Order: sequence, then structure tokens, then C-alpha cells
Amino acid sequence: MSENIKQKTVLSCWIIFAILIFVHGFEAIVLRMDETVLGENCINKLFGIFAVFVVLRLLNWKWEDIGFAKNGFSKGICIGLILGISSFLISYTIEILMLRNQGLKAHLGVFTTGFSLTGEASVHTGIGFILMCVFFNVINVIMEEGTFRGLFYKIVDMDHSMRFALLFQAFLFGIWHIVTPLHNLIDGDINTASFVALGVGYIILAGMMGIKWGLLYRMTGNLYAGMADHFFNNCIATNLLHVITDTGTDDMMIVRVIIAQLLSFAVVIAVWLKRKSA
Repeated sequence: MSENIKQKTVLSCWIIFAILIFVHGFEAIVLRMDETVLGENCINKLFGIFAVFVVLRLLNWKWEDIGFAKNGFSKGICIGLILGISSFLISYTIEILMLRNQGLKAHLGVFTTGFSLTGEASVHTGIGFILMCVFFNVINVIMEEGTFRGLFYKIVDMDHSMRFALLFQAFLFGIWHIVTPLHNLIDGDINTASFVALGVGYIILAGMMGIKWGLLYRMTGNLYAGMADHFFNNCIATNLLHVITDTGTDDMMIVRVIIAQLLSFAVVIAVWLKRKSA
């Protein structure tokens, strides 16, 4: 099995990915764990971590081999948080200024919600829900960064160029996020045209984020910077810290996320190019 994975790296990653996204889709569309008291599709995340563990055993690799290094944790977390906080500070400011320009009074609110393309995410208050949100987002970044930037990148990098491995894992990461608009399509919240547009948009946006976090991995030698930035995007800017107006909550969330991700992507690319030319 180990030799098959090493000899057919791309195919092996596609097979692992197919299993993972099937579990992801089954949970989101059939089990709908995000509509329970947990408020989160967590089964696929735990399954993903288990799948990575199994593949690592098959390859006789350690967690350190795919980016969970013993050193550099604090520095990596700081880099990722600084990147996330600074980019979202700008994007929140732009979002609020845009809303005020429309004559709306906007202010920030802290409570938990799940991400929704249709603006119908359920709202939860209380410290218990906030702690659950933080916990599940930690599990999420361990699974997604460990799988895409860690395992998939490491496997494909064995017999392909760094650029191919980087783009390949980012492409898979983009496809991974199509489950969300597919869920909305099945529920009748969006039509087919909207699903196609959102699906393409997700591949581009999530793929760009995958490239950014992959480059952070290359530059730092571990996954922690990408994990911290990923966590801030998902947990703080999407699930916890909201912009509220008289017309609703987070009407321009997608604008906020796109602006922040474009800014942080540009910063990481600039640093990467500067290091290459040095």
C-alpha cells in the first residue's frame, strides 16, 4: 500500500480526497449536524484526522513530517494571527464604511453563528456556544491544514514540482468547499445558475487561500501560521465577530472575507517573491 501511494501520488490523493468529501457531503446534506445543538459538521473533521493518521501509519511517517513540527509553534501562531487580525481589521473597517455610506448604522456584535450563503444561519449566545465554536474551529484547522497543506502537499511533492504540489492541494481545497453551495441547492435556497457561480467562486477563493497557507508552510517550515490565519478567518471573522445593522446581520460578510483574503494573499505573495529574489 505504501509503495502504491508513493508511485501514484496524485491518484492516491484523489482517492483519499474522494473518501473525505463523501463523508463531508453525507454529514452536511443527510445528517445535518450543523442543525443540531452542536451547530457544526464535526464528524467529517474527526474522520479526516483519523484518515490522516491511517495514511501516516501506512507511509511510516510522523505528524512532524507533514508540518506539525515540534518547534516553531509560538512563532507560527503569532505570524498567522498578526496576518489575520491586520487584514480583517482593514476589511471590517471598509465594510462598516460602505454600510454607513448607504445610510445604515453599523456596529459589531459577538455571538456564534454558522456560515450561511443565504443569510439564514442560526444565532446562539452564551459562553458555552462560544467555547464550542472555538473548539470545533480548532479541530477544523487541524484537519484541513493537516490534510491539504500537510498530507496532500507532502505526498505529491515526492515526485512533482513544488509549484504543482502547491496548486494541486489548493485546487482540492477549493473543490472541498463546493459542499456548502450544493447543500443550499438541494434545499432549494439557490438555483442551478447560482450554484455554478458560487461553486466556481468557492474554487477560486478557497484555492487562493490554499495557496497562501501553502506558501506560509513553505516559508515557516510548519503549518502553524496557516492554521492561525485559517482559524481567525473561520472562527472570529465568520462565526463570532459580526457586523449588525437595522436591516440584518453580516449582509456584506462575503465582501469582508474577500477583501481580507486578497490583502493577506498579496502580503504573503510579496514576502515569498522577496525571499526568492534575495
